[in-house]
Parts: sequence; C-alpha cells; structure tokens
Amino acid sequence: MAVSKADFERRLTRFAETCRRSGLKVTHQRTEVFRELAAREDHPGAEAVYQQVRRRVPAISRDTVYRTLALLEAQGLVRKATVLVNQSRYDANMQPHHHFVCTVCGRVQDFSSAALDNLPLPRSVKSLGSVQSAQVQVRGVCTACAGETGKRKRAK
Repeated sequence: MAVSKADFERRLTRFAETCRRSGLKVTHQRTEVFRELAAREDHPGAEAVYQQVRRRVPAISRDTVYRTLALLEAQGLVRKATVLVNQSRYDANMQPHHHFVCTVCGRVQDFSSAALDNLPLPRSVKSLGSVQSAQVQVRGVCTACAGETGKRKRAK
C-alpha cells in the first residue's frame, strides 16, 4: 500500500512548518531526505535513505543524511523504530499506528487498531514517568515470505 498523495502532501507541509517554527532552514538536502521517508511506508534504515537520496542528489554525503535523520527525529517529524536487533528504521507516519515486523525478511508494515490505541497502560508504567506514545509491535512471517516458504515446501 502506497502513501496517498494527500498524506504525502500533509507530511511535507508539516515538515516545512516545523522547520520554520524551529528556525531551521528548509534546505534542498533536508527536504530530499524527508521526502524519501514521507513517500514510503516500508520504514527504511539510514543507509537505504542515503542510497535513494543520493540518486537524486549525487553530492549529498552519508554524514548529512545521518545528521538530517537525527534532526528530523529531534523535531518530531520522524520516529526511529528499532524493530530488529541493532537496526534502526525510520518512519514519517506520525499518526497513531503499530508495526508488523516480518521475522524472515525484516519488512515493517504499519497497521491501525483502535483497540490497541486504547489499551490502558499499567500503573507500573505510569509510575516510571510521563508516557508520550506507545506502539505495539507484532512479529510474524509476511505473506510474501509465507508464500515463498510454501513454494519451497511444495517443491521438496
């Protein structure tokens, strides 16, 4: 499922407004890094963002992309989701949602659930501090990998 044009435009508008409100310049490089995330639902890692942006902006450095991702996260424009051990992915969808993580290929997909959004937090969590957000991560085998596994089993 692709990001709708309306969601993409909404994300870009929020990006520009947040930068201006924070006194940050809306540079071509920052915009391209954010555009790469805003147009995707697959939660790419920093290196994947760098490789894609570099196709459009050949002079961009890896360091610029990594620093820009950290800046975007600090401004609340993207979330870093550590869905696999030692591998951070980035998500420009700031609406409440949850993640399905494929344990075979590592693909991360968003899903919505009003029931999960409204799960009451236990007192033990609330006593630790002020909760700003909570997401549920569901792990399993995606349909593409399940289909490949099924093909391999049938071929034997």
